Amino acid sequence: MGIPTRSGAHLGDGQVVHVYFLTHQVMICSGNTMTTYILLVRGVTPSGRNKLSMARFRETLEQAGFAHVRTYIQSGNALVDTDFPAHTIEKSVRDLIRTEIGPDLSVLARTGSQLEEALEENPFTEGYDISRVFFVLFAETPPADKVRELLSLDLSPEKLAFGKNTAYMYIPGVYGRGTLSGNFLEKKLGVTATMRNFNTMNRLVTMSREIHAQQ
Repeated sequence: MGIPTRSGAHLGDGQVVHVYFLTHQVMICSGNTMTTYILLVRGVTPSGRNKLSMARFRETLEQAGFAHVRTYIQSGNALVDTDFPAHTIEKSVRDLIRTEIGPDLSVLARTGSQLEEALEENPFTEGYDISRVFFVLFAETPPADKVRELLSLDLSPEKLAFGKNTAYMYIPGVYGRGTLSGNFLEKKLGVTATMRNFNTMNRLVTMSREIHAQQ
């Protein structure tokens, strides 16, 4: 199955509606000013069933009608311009990956401002090695009672904090050998999440700013 293209129709008063056919869904965008979204794909691996070629991913997004598509490293990060809302982007891009590439991977869509806010709320700054701080972004707000339960745990020497739909893990040792991990939080909270380190978060915010500067 190929990626269908978009068509345009005039509805009067100069308004043009673009219709996208994505994975058997008809999606309509109004032609209003587009927003740059950062796509964070969960669970991408270097090999195996969850491998996601960034070149193929970029091509698929472009063929689906997303504008100014850019990808960053092999862990499943992309930036696109669109006037679709975030929840529509997340579902549609997940469907595109599954039907056109293969893996079934959850996708989170965030603006550069939202990622920048997550960086600014990081409590592990002064006195902490920023390379040992990991950012876990949630698809939805975690249940407050489960958050409180996690915060009551003694995780020493690891540390855990929560912001707006983001958790912050300070892991001084080797990742995965202690208690904290992205999978651990997903399991305890019952919420889909994806994790990125500081360098990736910071670079994605910078790329979003660069796109805005060029527009």
